[in-house]
Amino acid sequence: MTRAELLEAWHNHLALGRRRSPHTVRAYVATAARLLDATGAADWTTLARMEAPALRAQLARRRAEGLTNASAARELSALKGFVAFARDRAGLLDAAAPRMRGPRIKKGIPRPVTPDEAVNLAVAVEEDASAEWIGARDRAVLLLLYGAGMRIAEALSLTGEVLPMGDVLVVTGKGSKQRAVPILPLVRDAVADYAAKCPWALVKGEPLFRGAKGGPLSQGMVQKAMAKARAALSLPASATPHALRHSFATHLLGAGADLRSLQELLGHASLGSTQIYTKVDAATLLDVYRHAHPRGD
Repeated sequence: MTRAELLEAWHNHLALGRRRSPHTVRAYVATAARLLDATGAADWTTLARMEAPALRAQLARRRAEGLTNASAARELSALKGFVAFARDRAGLLDAAAPRMRGPRIKKGIPRPVTPDEAVNLAVAVEEDASAEWIGARDRAVLLLLYGAGMRIAEALSLTGEVLPMGDVLVVTGKGSKQRAVPILPLVRDAVADYAAKCPWALVKGEPLFRGAKGGPLSQGMVQKAMAKARAALSLPASATPHALRHSFATHLLGAGADLRSLQELLGHASLGSTQIYTKVDAATLLDVYRHAHPRGD
């Protein structure tokens, strides 16, 4: 097989078989391409014979290029997945990936924005837009992230069939897992306002959020708009689109939501992914204590 055929098969497995996100597919295929270039492997059998030492050597080469622990962990996951796929294609009875322990990653605590800051960010992007409909679009997107706890990729994957929005929206998240999220009147009205002003036909099967020329809106444009709004409001660099989803979770937990319900609303595969918000809430309470208690200093 050629290098291109190996990578195409891996790409199709990830995109069609595993239904991974486009970003993950690109990253995992790039990792596989680097492994092929470094080892000269040109068939599934050669790849299937690779054991932990070969993968450690490849990871060491990448670490020498300055990879962080988090990036190295993702790289290792992609390498193991590629070799496991090769073993399956080669017909091995044991198609499991080589057993390897990845670098330890310290989980960071998300830094939420306040409810007022979330709304002010949505207003700021609207006011700074180059056209009225673009401002309405950006405001609707940010309110979906904060008001419904959606990932930016989930919001931008919505199509015209969600219109008109009701009280609940079915969202397709990672791994094609679907979940129902409640839609607040503020969010619903923002989406309706955008739909009324958008110059493009928002029909079933076509993207709900459009770029200036009518194509699908990119994540980069949303991130750019929020960066400008963040600067205008003197908010820290941590106030990103994804921080709005973190804020949604943190504020719900602070208001008494239980972890299981929060797990469902966020679309987390495991409760462990949701438990980080208990640390966020504790950090928030500690900050309030330090600033309000007469002995807080």
